[in-house]
Amino acid sequence: MDVNFQNRDYTCLNPAVRELHSSEQTQEIRLTEGMPDVGRILSAWGQPILRSKEWGVDTLNYTGGMMVWVLYAPEDGSPERCIEGWIPFQLRWDLPEELPEGQLRLRLLPRLVDARSVSPRKILVRAGMSAMAEAFVPVRVSLPELESVPDGVELLKRTYPMRLLKEAGEKAFVLDEELTLPDSAPRPEQIIYYRMEPRVSDRKVLTEKVVFRGNANLHTLYRGEGGQYQSWDFDLPFSQFAELSGEYGPDAQAEFALCPTSMELEADDEGRLRFKCSITAQYCVSDREQLSVVEDAYSPNRELTLHAETAEFPVVLENRRETVYAQGTVPAQTDSAADVALLPDFPKQRYRDSGVELELPGVFQTLYREADGTLNASTARWEGTVTLNADGNARLSAVPSPTAPQSSADGGQIAMKAELPLEMTVMAVQKLPLVTGLALGEERRPDPGRPCLILRRAGSDSLWQIAKATHSTVSSIREANGLQNDPAPGQLLLIPVL
Repeated sequence: MDVNFQNRDYTCLNPAVRELHSSEQTQEIRLTEGMPDVGRILSAWGQPILRSKEWGVDTLNYTGGMMVWVLYAPEDGSPERCIEGWIPFQLRWDLPEELPEGQLRLRLLPRLVDARSVSPRKILVRAGMSAMAEAFVPVRVSLPELESVPDGVELLKRTYPMRLLKEAGEKAFVLDEELTLPDSAPRPEQIIYYRMEPRVSDRKVLTEKVVFRGNANLHTLYRGEGGQYQSWDFDLPFSQFAELSGEYGPDAQAEFALCPTSMELEADDEGRLRFKCSITAQYCVSDREQLSVVEDAYSPNRELTLHAETAEFPVVLENRRETVYAQGTVPAQTDSAADVALLPDFPKQRYRDSGVELELPGVFQTLYREADGTLNASTARWEGTVTLNADGNARLSAVPSPTAPQSSADGGQIAMKAELPLEMTVMAVQKLPLVTGLALGEERRPDPGRPCLILRRAGSDSLWQIAKATHSTVSSIREANGLQNDPAPGQLLLIPVL
C-alpha cells in the first residue's frame, strides 16, 4: 500500500552568477578653446556611473562609464586648470545555459584613473573599473508532507530554520541639495572634482515594503580665492521606501547596493554649491523559513519501502560588517595635504585551513603643495587582509565602501589612514535528506523466540537508530527508562520489543 504525500512548494532566489570583472578604457580629451596648453599633468580622479543594466538572452550587460577630472599645470605658468571628461564602459557576463530570467544587481568601484599629455592640446586618460555582477534567479523546491500517518509507522521528522533570499528589486531616487560651506571656508571659484558614496545605515522590512535611510557622502575638491585648494565632505541624508511584491514577517532582512546614475555639482557666482544626483538602490530581501521534512521511517511490525531524495536550498548563513584599517605614506616636503582619496578594490578570496582569507588592495591618492609652492600629487599602494571562519562550501560576497581618509604631514612625508567598511554576505547550499514516498508491505510474523525486552548500552547511536534496529519505538524506550532527553553515554537501556 502506497502512502500519499502532498507536496508543499517553497520559492526563493538563487545567486546563480556572482562574478567580478575588471576593465580598463582610455579616452583622449581635447582642451576646449580658451584653455592654455598643457605643461604638466598633476592628478586625475574618477566616479563610476551606472546608465543601464540588462538581462540578455545569454549575457548580463552593463552600460555606463566613468566621470573623470584631470588637473594640469599650464605651459604658460598660469594657475592650474581642470578639465572634465567621460569614458564609456560596456561590460558583459556570460550566463549559464537555460537560466531563467531573474534580477541583476551591480556594484561598481573605481580602480584607477591616470592621465598623460600626448600633445599640448590633448590629454590621454586611462580609467580602470571593477564591477561585481550578481544574478538572482527564482527557484522552486517541493517538500513532501504526509497527509496522515498510517498506524504502526514511525517517522523521523526534523525542522530546519533557514534564511532564504525571497525577493530582489530596486528603487530610484534623486538628491537635489543646496550645500552650505562654513563661514571660515574660502569661497569656491572652481570645482576641481567630486565623488559620492551613498550608504544605507538603517533598513527595515515592514510586511509589504522595505524602508531604508542613510547618507550620501559627497567629497569635493575646489580652488578658492587666492588659489588655495580646499577639500570638503558633506553628508546628505536620505530616507526612502520601496513596495515589495510579497509579505514578510518580523525576521525579514534587507541588503542594499547603491549606484549613482547621474551626478552634477555647480558653483554660482556667489560661491553657493548645488548638487544633484540620481541613485538606484538595489535590494535583496531575505526571510526565515521553518522547513519540516520526514528524514526516515520504519515500521516495527511491517515491511516498509522508502523512496528518498535530497532537496537543496541556497541559504543565507550570515550578513556581517567588518572594519579594515588602511594606511599609507608618500614622501613630501609639506605641512598639509590639500586632498586625500582612497580607491579600494574588491578583495581576492583564498581558502585556508583557518577559513577564508580576504586580500584587500587599494590606492591612496594625495594632492599637496610643496614648501616652494609647487603643486604635486602622489599615490601609495595599500594591501590589507581579513580572515573569516567559513568552509570551502560557502559562497562569500565582500564589498568595500570607499571612505574619506585622514592625513597628517610630518618629517618629510604625508601619512594617510582610513577606516574601510567591508559588507559581507555568506551563503551556502543546504542539503536536506527527505523521504518522498512510502510503501507498506505485509505484516511480519513475530519470532516466537524473540524476547519482548532487551538490555542495551547507549553508545553513539541515537534513540531513533536504536529503536529502528530493535523493532521498538522512541516513545516506548523513553517511557521504559524514564527519559526526558537523550541517554547519557554508556547508560543501560531497557528496550521494549514490539
